[in-house]
Amino acid sequence: MINITFLGTSCMQPTKTRNHSSFLLQYKNENILFDCGEGIQRQMRLTGIKPAKITRLCISHWHGDHVFGIPGLMSSMGADQFARKLYIYGPHGTKKYIDHMFKSFASNDIIPYEVKEVSSGIFFENDDFVLLSEPLKHSVLCIGFSFIEKSKFRINVTKAKELGLSGPILGILQQGKDIVVQGKKIKAENVTYEVQGKKVSYVADTVLCNGAHALAQNADVLISEGTHLSDIAKKVGKYMHLTVKDAALLASENSVKKLVITHISQRYKNTHEIVSEARTYFDNTIVAEDFMKLKV
Repeated sequence: MINITFLGTSCMQPTKTRNHSSFLLQYKNENILFDCGEGIQRQMRLTGIKPAKITRLCISHWHGDHVFGIPGLMSSMGADQFARKLYIYGPHGTKKYIDHMFKSFASNDIIPYEVKEVSSGIFFENDDFVLLSEPLKHSVLCIGFSFIEKSKFRINVTKAKELGLSGPILGILQQGKDIVVQGKKIKAENVTYEVQGKKVSYVADTVLCNGAHALAQNADVLISEGTHLSDIAKKVGKYMHLTVKDAALLASENSVKKLVITHISQRYKNTHEIVSEARTYFDNTIVAEDFMKLKV
């Protein structure tokens, strides 16, 4: 099960109900934070999430509303006796920006961390999932991310009973390995079936581009900015953001199952117009709210 908690859903300026951008993806022992706007560690405390539980930080770009919470978060992680290494991923220039951040205040040895600059393709993989990035098109260098759970094999219980199989050998078959029982070879493919893994993608600040489409393709959940309604697109186009209509069309054109719109402009006091415009082009749309939880 993939659990997502939205910690900040506003854009450049926070509001009374929306903090700066961030969401947490929890999967097994992983707690992956995507972007880290100002005030995020307080948002985490309010939802019962301990900063020291964070395992990875994925930074889309270095505009302040997406990164000003990093020094405070890492300081709190140190105070909470974070005992591992924090892995930080971001676009080219991330190492320099992180270094400058920690030179701006007394920050000796806060926590162990490792920075990896990424652009396109898979940048982390283990037995359970992969993380990949694609370049987006914003006013500064920006990337989006996908979390892709690996497919798993499940035992066909009926078939296993027919063959008299039980116990630890089922675990071997579930790994895709053939076995031999009483001199008879049993192929894993004849006793198992594949369960497709889930894909969660994050399209941060951008205009429509190839990277956004690649990330959205076949996503079970697409978390996408939808900063403005399309009626003011010409006024704000210079800032290079997706409109709500853009985000909905992105989902519609790429076989997305569910669209979650975030990075909402402070000009919108409620979400009625946002939902209405989005569902004109893609019906299964919701608008993220701070502290909203989603299971995938």
